[in-house]
Amino acid sequence: QLNATAFDVKSDVSALQKIRDMGGLELVMPAAFAASGDCDAAEFADRTVVEFPLTGVSITLPTGLAGDFNAMTFSEQIPGPTLRVTQGDVVKMTLTVPDGEATPHGNDMHASQVTAVPTFGAVQPGTSKTYCYIAEVPGVYKYHCSGVNV
Repeated sequence: QLNATAFDVKSDVSALQKIRDMGGLELVMPAAFAASGDCDAAEFADRTVVEFPLTGVSITLPTGLAGDFNAMTFSEQIPGPTLRVTQGDVVKMTLTVPDGEATPHGNDMHASQVTAVPTFGAVQPGTSKTYCYIAEVPGVYKYHCSGVNV
């Protein structure tokens, strides 16, 4: 069912032709992009700011079976720390990668509903990056290492 129009894909007319006849598909996620950007932006004024500092640290974990597993962690935890906010709060997420880390790290926080690159990107060892967004859509969201510039 597309746009409240149902069609039978087993009919004589192909599903693609039916889609063309309906005028095509419009793929939209309402309210998909949260306001984000510079943490001093005017749209963040007069809102509760919830700071969420994370540290990207690589550790070696024993598997208990055969050898060890090298893992990138957030604040040396797997899974990383939980962030809990109220709808409308500003999340101020800072990722710090300590000196001595072998690689840069990144962060993709799905609740921010912004692309990690170029919004966030790689955090080089010995540096930090911060970004802010308004928690607009209620729910449970994951965050993870974005890979480096992926």
